[in-house]
Amino acid sequence: MKRNSFLQILAGLAIFPSLALGRFVTLKTRKGFKVASGSDRNQKPISLFEGDMFYTKVSQKDTDRSLYVFESTRVKKGGPALHYHYDQDETWYVLEGEFLIKVGEETYNAKAGDTVFGPRGVPHTFAKLGEGNGRLLMIFQPAGKMEEFFIAVAEGKMKGLSDLQQDEFRKAYGFVAVGPAIEYQKKP
Repeated sequence: MKRNSFLQILAGLAIFPSLALGRFVTLKTRKGFKVASGSDRNQKPISLFEGDMFYTKVSQKDTDRSLYVFESTRVKKGGPALHYHYDQDETWYVLEGEFLIKVGEETYNAKAGDTVFGPRGVPHTFAKLGEGNGRLLMIFQPAGKMEEFFIAVAEGKMKGLSDLQQDEFRKAYGFVAVGPAIEYQKKP
């Protein structure tokens, strides 16, 4: 290759790096899509916690990890331990049922149509109340590794781990447990 051609290529890379890297970097989805009600973006809902199902609506793969949206259908009462995410904000939109959602020192009683926001770095938890199904639309922004975490748990990768190992497992996915589930607290 002649020196001038080589310099022109380098100049082009400097001016248009996204074009040059486009062949090597996975880009987010460039066209819209629809995920039907009751369906999963990947055609493989995530089954967790003895009957609870997570239906991915917008995958982290669609957005270069900038967003993860899923519908959580919950059968059992209760929810996760008090925890916080290093880098993700979390939003809950109640589709069906009733939930207690604790963010920081505030506890909210949320019913269908209500939205609760939990900023990154602030401890939070939630619990389904009452009988029957509860459904949440849950949003992580940015997505981080939460979708991967739920898949790993569904595959049994957390089973049999000691408490210390579970803590390390969570940290590898960008969050840490800091207290008990909200089910141990009285409804306000």
